[in-house]
Amino acid sequence: MAYPDWHDILKNGITNVRDLPAVLPPGFKSPASVLDEYPMFINTYFAGLIARADDALARQVIPDPRELDDRGLVDDPLTENRQSPVAGVIHRYPDRVVFLVSNRCAILCRFCMRKRLAGRSAALTAAEIAAALDYIRENKNIREVILSGGDPLLLEDDKLDHILATIRGIDHVQVIRIHSRVPCALPQRITPELAEMLKKYHPLYLNIHFNHPDEVTETAASACIRLAEAGIPLGSQTVLLKNVNDSAGVIEHLMRRLLNIRVKPYYLHHPDLVRGTAHFRVAVKDGLAIMQSLQGRLSGSAIPRYMVDLPAGGGKIPLSPEFVRETKDGMMIVKNFAGEMFAYPLDA
Repeated sequence: MAYPDWHDILKNGITNVRDLPAVLPPGFKSPASVLDEYPMFINTYFAGLIARADDALARQVIPDPRELDDRGLVDDPLTENRQSPVAGVIHRYPDRVVFLVSNRCAILCRFCMRKRLAGRSAALTAAEIAAALDYIRENKNIREVILSGGDPLLLEDDKLDHILATIRGIDHVQVIRIHSRVPCALPQRITPELAEMLKKYHPLYLNIHFNHPDEVTETAASACIRLAEAGIPLGSQTVLLKNVNDSAGVIEHLMRRLLNIRVKPYYLHHPDLVRGTAHFRVAVKDGLAIMQSLQGRLSGSAIPRYMVDLPAGGGKIPLSPEFVRETKDGMMIVKNFAGEMFAYPLDA
């Protein structure tokens, strides 16, 4: 099947709600003040998946007046700027860095953890890219490099190839990881040429981002399968979003569909404490309830880890439902997926 060129899909992208008349109800208005603060961009492929202005896909990309309600939140709660030793590099954990190689996205997600940058940050200069690569080369404790942005897969093949080749040439870097929304939001970008180029750089892992079963289209499935057949392990980092996917049924359906297209559910992210995103926040107890509901209904390969990224650069931690109810007399009393109670010995 021949797909439109991904450049054309981006070139014709939508930057104002008035250009979405097919899905907007009469009189729908998104205040210009939202766009003044947080830009909008929806490529024409993703726009074509939106059925109504209040559906799960629309809520992720159409501006909402509630974005201007900060509720005391801040632009950079994870202190990425403070943990950036050189432009484009975030060094939070001792053995790995995030390298922000791109300033472009296939869509601008309204819940973005880097909302402060989305649609308005400048691309790294050639000198800044070189300095970032020098930083990675000089810090021999760095074993893993994570390409992020923006979206790394929106770089042209030759530029991405150059960055990957340079990183792969650094002896102490063992693993390269790419974080991308492209296989979901712009699957036409996953060309045979791109897949062939990426397979040169194993071990290379690709963490992608699906939030709702309706995003798993035939085109997206084909893109993921093409990457998988290039030997690239795929994991999905889903974000738990209020009125988008905050129900056990939606998450279960999504995880099943991901496994069917050779994508391993990896993380279910609790939304970050980012200014302009408070209306997407879900209570932690509700996220834990969803995770508990998945146990026994899905196989272990289909259950993601429920993660919270701590403020002030504290890093990610997993949260788990409480299956151990109490301990007594050398035993733990455990509640299983069906609500039944069992005793299990604490000691070997």
